[in-house]
Amino acid sequence: MKKLIVIVGPTAVGKTAYAIEMAQSLCTEIISADSRQIFQELNIGAARPSETELRAVRHHFIASSSIHEEYSAGRFEREALSKLSELFERYDTVVCCGGSMLYIDALVEGMDDLPGDKSVREQWSKRLTEEGIEVLQHELKTLDPDYHTQVDLNNPHRIIRALEVCTVSGSTYSSLRTSLRKERNFEVQKIGIELQREELYRRIDSRVLTMMENGLEEEVRQLLPQRHLQALNTVGYKELFDYFDGTYSLGEAVAKIQQHTRNFAKRQLTWWRRQSDIQWVSK
Repeated sequence: MKKLIVIVGPTAVGKTAYAIEMAQSLCTEIISADSRQIFQELNIGAARPSETELRAVRHHFIASSSIHEEYSAGRFEREALSKLSELFERYDTVVCCGGSMLYIDALVEGMDDLPGDKSVREQWSKRLTEEGIEVLQHELKTLDPDYHTQVDLNNPHRIIRALEVCTVSGSTYSSLRTSLRKERNFEVQKIGIELQREELYRRIDSRVLTMMENGLEEEVRQLLPQRHLQALNTVGYKELFDYFDGTYSLGEAVAKIQQHTRNFAKRQLTWWRRQSDIQWVSK
């Protein structure tokens, strides 16, 4: 049976370097499972692999779509499975690497067929506009405290989707997501990369400063006209948009990026720690 080796772990832990080394040793290619690196317009702030890294091993789903397109975990599941079928014709093993929990779960286990209602979704969207994201965060904590600990609380799209499912179904979003896995015609091996928490946070803070030195502020400034797009409602971009608005000083915006990235890393670890089939490797 063909095998997919999935490299997971929190942001800044060193997944890319580990995946490249493994892919080189296996003479294979890499499927990227990152919901930000997939966009052509996001480079520095998305911590896209360097040109040297991309030349070392062929990557798929890096800068392959535009922020002007709708891209979801369901679309990634379909396209990544199609690409895997193609790659498995040439290789016995393929490596997958990424920090987007939903993308990896979609590829490995399949997306759940969850209920929805456009009118309910529009009601929650209206509350977001009128009352702010903090109100929706509180509602989610009440309706589904388990998912509240896992989701990116600064991502209104995912919060609204979870609230929509809770409202329509009368059940929690997290419980409905645990339906039976879809069958895959390949074996999956998951490897998790971990670091001591203090070292991980040090790396995150340092990487944000390096991003700023490499031109993140200018990258985000060029995207100002598109700031309304869902793809740009993400850490590293929205904080600098707030800086441009005068909400924060530049130093405060950088500190917010560091803080929000650390928070995201914590949610990633919470998500992965609940999966018993991951073999953890300490760096």
